[in-house]
Amino acid sequence: MVSPGRLRAVELFAGLTDEQLRWLATQGSRRELADGTVLFEDGEEGAYFYVLLSGELLITKVIDGQENVMSRHVAHPAGPDPDGKPSAANQFTGELPMLVGGGYVAKGTAVGRTELIAYDRSTFFAILARCPQVCQVLLPVLAWRIRSYERLSGRGALLEGLTTMVAGLMHELYNPVAAAIRAAGELTATTASLIDWAVRWGQEATPADRVALARLTIRDCPGDATLGSEIAGEITDILAGRGVPRPAELALVLADYGVEPGQLAALGVRPRSFEAAVSFLAYSLQVRELAAEAHEASRRVAALVESARTFANAGRTPCQEADITEGLEATLVMHAAKLSGITVLRDYAKVPPVPGNPAELNQVWGNLIDNAADAMDGRGELRLRVFRETGSAVIEIGDNGPGIPADELSRLFQPFFSTKDIGRGTGLGLYLSRDIVVHRHHGSIDVTSVPGDTRFSVRLPLVSTVTAWSGRGLGSPATDRTWRVADKG
Repeated sequence: MVSPGRLRAVELFAGLTDEQLRWLATQGSRRELADGTVLFEDGEEGAYFYVLLSGELLITKVIDGQENVMSRHVAHPAGPDPDGKPSAANQFTGELPMLVGGGYVAKGTAVGRTELIAYDRSTFFAILARCPQVCQVLLPVLAWRIRSYERLSGRGALLEGLTTMVAGLMHELYNPVAAAIRAAGELTATTASLIDWAVRWGQEATPADRVALARLTIRDCPGDATLGSEIAGEITDILAGRGVPRPAELALVLADYGVEPGQLAALGVRPRSFEAAVSFLAYSLQVRELAAEAHEASRRVAALVESARTFANAGRTPCQEADITEGLEATLVMHAAKLSGITVLRDYAKVPPVPGNPAELNQVWGNLIDNAADAMDGRGELRLRVFRETGSAVIEIGDNGPGIPADELSRLFQPFFSTKDIGRGTGLGLYLSRDIVVHRHHGSIDVTSVPGDTRFSVRLPLVSTVTAWSGRGLGSPATDRTWRVADKG
């Protein structure tokens, strides 16, 4: 097992707590490679996320029959990289296949004696959920790598989708990660104060004092901050009058939890125990609140990570079950940054899962949603509708943008044709989407457009044309639709 101290020396883990580092040390497996040992091959199924502890990894890729050096990862780089490579990018690899499925995008070979710690896929996602601080290091490195690989390997269409996913994750993860880090930082200092006051309260309180404090009415969670601030001033005066230190700070906490000034003034504890009683109580409530904030932030990070997994679920079998609405929702999360000024309208009927490849269908939804956002120039309504029609699931993705000229509609699905300005599109998104829908899933995709109403309609059969879905009835047509309007921003 690798010691927590060695893990702290890795920039990715530098901001973690001792408890988080101890947990990390028990989850990974240490590996030692001799010079020239291949850690992974280009295209090999991605099974591990690797953290480099010592030595060096050479990252290469065969392009047009020639092996090209993509990067070198050095555990302890001597100085700034001349190509602008982030220092943290040297110390870990394998995050791309962990996040989006599939294989490694290059070959990794040990240079000299090299030592690593390996985390499998499930542990990698557990790290993101339990240690959200790593996202602040991992995501910028991931974005840099995608740009680097795009430049070197020319895999623009694939990597554009990965860049979108990373941008969406960074946008959505920023607030919960920042909240978790802030709460964790404040929790350390507050817990230390709580321990000090708990010791003093334990020494000074009589049984009668403890009973009196326990009778104080306290809410289970903080109430309305505006109402709490109205009585915080009265509580501050009471605490200051009895010599309690930091009265304004403690008063805010007590007021948030519903402590009434009258109750506090009549608190039946001895005068010599009053300071310890209210300080112990206030710091206890503050620790409870900070812990709840950290838990909620971690839950949000875990939910976003799960959305990323849903969006990037790369199935390996020819026929799976794809939940249409789940895929659409995951795609919306991944495109959140681009949709920040757009209102999303949903009209989802209940339809059975369709036979297909979830990752490929998510690519279709991503292309159509991205095109709609571009057409509206970041302001307007994105309309998503899912319903069942004559043995097929129908997915409509529309917008209220300016529309597509009639003479261009017949050319939309041709390769390299784009309605976007030069440099904003590859001209392959709709062509690849049609290939996925028609040839891979035996469905159809059509478009209608007038100013204010452009609508792409995808029809997917509910029964596989390759292997029948046995033991699963299609049920009756769903009629319980509900409209929901997403919050802007």
